[in-house]
Amino acid sequence: MSDTNLSAVLFKAKDLQLVERPICEPGKGEVQLCMQKVGICGSDVHYWQEGRIGDRFVVQAPMLLGHECSATVTKVGDGVTHPKSVTVWLSSPMACAGNAMHARLAATTCARMFSSWPRPLTVVPSPDTTCMERTSLPDNVSFEEGALIEPLSVGLHACRRARLSMGHRVLVCGAGPIGLCAMLSAKAFGAAAVCVTDIDSGRLEFAKKLGASHTLLIEKGQTEEQVAAKVAETLGAAPDRTIECSGAQFSVNLGVYATKPGGVFVIVGHGPSKVEFPVVSLVAKEIAILGSFRYINTWQTAIDMISCGKINVAPLVTHRFTLEDTLAAFETARSGVGVKVMIDCAKHEKK
Repeated sequence: MSDTNLSAVLFKAKDLQLVERPICEPGKGEVQLCMQKVGICGSDVHYWQEGRIGDRFVVQAPMLLGHECSATVTKVGDGVTHPKSVTVWLSSPMACAGNAMHARLAATTCARMFSSWPRPLTVVPSPDTTCMERTSLPDNVSFEEGALIEPLSVGLHACRRARLSMGHRVLVCGAGPIGLCAMLSAKAFGAAAVCVTDIDSGRLEFAKKLGASHTLLIEKGQTEEQVAAKVAETLGAAPDRTIECSGAQFSVNLGVYATKPGGVFVIVGHGPSKVEFPVVSLVAKEIAILGSFRYINTWQTAIDMISCGKINVAPLVTHRFTLEDTLAAFETARSGVGVKVMIDCAKHEKK
């Protein structure tokens, strides 16, 4: 175990620093975690570059970036009665240890929801004292795959919100990490075909290799109606379910035009604070539009899907960095050259 606690701390927009922090001992009802892998999410990049995500989530004090993580338990405090069940823990701000509505409320209002400890050593509450979900990883699930449980959970939750089931034709807008996780989840749910759209041909090629049934490049000058027609032609019919993961106004409109009458359109992507809908088409087609915000009760399902081989998230990791190279890792994530950038905290440990 490391005898230092080098941490990536965001002090304000564009001010991300590596600093040493004290190593805390676990108190009553707490455990000490040693971080292994931490993935960089688009939200982390937004916080770093802009100090906020919209008007709701604003950096008001130094915060630790990174919420896609896997860790080992190194110490337990008094009152932690099941240490064997937490050999490896994963942080999940939308778990349901108790009442579902309470867990959802706690997750959506907690100011620390995005600061899940990307540092070698940290102390967190035990499962007995918090609604946060921490789940053991089976031996055949790696630490990298464990860190990808969080973004995969976003995709799984969106598919559940869409009431996606076997035989559905599905449109996924956006081939970033969340869009790819939504595609993988849709296939695992039994979708007959999944079409992924994006403005980047490289990302679409990656989506195809990852298992997308179809991909469609959105070219400059095309209208939403034109792309919607191409989606229907590609899938053989209008999609039963659409999952929007880009946050782009174009894709929001596309979802309304593309989704079949009576279908379900789930919006995951965070774009502008205000967007417009083609209301006449929305009403005439009786499309159900639902928001999907992170996840709830997905952790064990995601782990099981990876463990049994139903979903393969390993190829999502395209770039790897040590903790000391965190700034370079964030620059890589911001550039968009890869898909998922992973920071290895374990390599920082002194032997």
